Amino acid sequence: MKGIVTGGSNNIFTVECEDGIVRRCGIKGKKLKDSSGYYNPLAPGDEVTLEADELSDDCGKLTGILPRKNEFVRWNVKGRRPQLLAANLDYLICVTTPESPPFRPRFVDRALIQADYAHIEPVILCNKCDLGFAPETDVRLAEWERLGYRVLRVSAKTGEGLSRLAALLEGKLSAFVGQSGVGKSSILNVLDPNCVLRTGNLSEKYGRGTHTTTRGALCHLTIDEAFTGGRAGGDLGYAGVRASVIDTPGVRRFVLHDISAADLALYFREMEPLVGGCSFGMSCSHEQEAGCKILEAVYSGVILEDRYVSWMRIREELAGNGWAD
Repeated sequence: MKGIVTGGSNNIFTVECEDGIVRRCGIKGKKLKDSSGYYNPLAPGDEVTLEADELSDDCGKLTGILPRKNEFVRWNVKGRRPQLLAANLDYLICVTTPESPPFRPRFVDRALIQADYAHIEPVILCNKCDLGFAPETDVRLAEWERLGYRVLRVSAKTGEGLSRLAALLEGKLSAFVGQSGVGKSSILNVLDPNCVLRTGNLSEKYGRGTHTTTRGALCHLTIDEAFTGGRAGGDLGYAGVRASVIDTPGVRRFVLHDISAADLALYFREMEPLVGGCSFGMSCSHEQEAGCKILEAVYSGVILEDRYVSWMRIREELAGNGWAD
């Protein structure tokens, strides 16, 4: 029997099975548990095979995992292993805010890089747009758009922009990722009032969100007609469902996985065409060398200086020289 993982912890996973039953499943044997090398062997969105329990209809044992289309991963610093956040995605929705919590473009840059590396189409979703935008935030959002990233400005509070988001999500499997407090769960609750996900308040002391969503979960949305123009629901294999979304835990520290410091420039879309064209070729550090094409592009304004700073900070992190926001 086949099924789709919707969530789990401590190697016990919730699986929507092809016979229509949702089962809590452990892992049969050590092969699956130990084969991935990840902090967690499975993530929401994974397609698996399982055996139903003969004594309890809502239990089962996982026997295998089907090949993944893609996987969205971060490096788990505490566990010192890569951590699967979601699998088999159509979109990676990186949620940020202009403030409350503060705008963190380097967090977004990291998520974009990891999504591009995994061949997942990233979307930047700026929630709380009713708060207005500082000039530097507008500049960053415009720069991502110039680089070819899709940017949506929405407000879970007022509903602004949610129709565009609903049209994007319809019929797809997407994962929402972002720091705590950006409103991932709030957006989903507004799109589907029957999808009641826990939301939390910002820490007054630090202006950060509290970790309300503690583990990833796949949910199916029947999006409110206010955001769909009354269109009929799409067929995802579940009656009346328009979209499937994985709400990932809020993270404050997103560290890239499986990308080296030397290759990082290849995942900055404005830098990638220039790599190898410097006077010192592939050995150029892009810091001070004469004839560096990337530095020339920064000085001439072709590459936004803040994106260059972002590249430098992430590269230092990947090189083992610490982590900077």
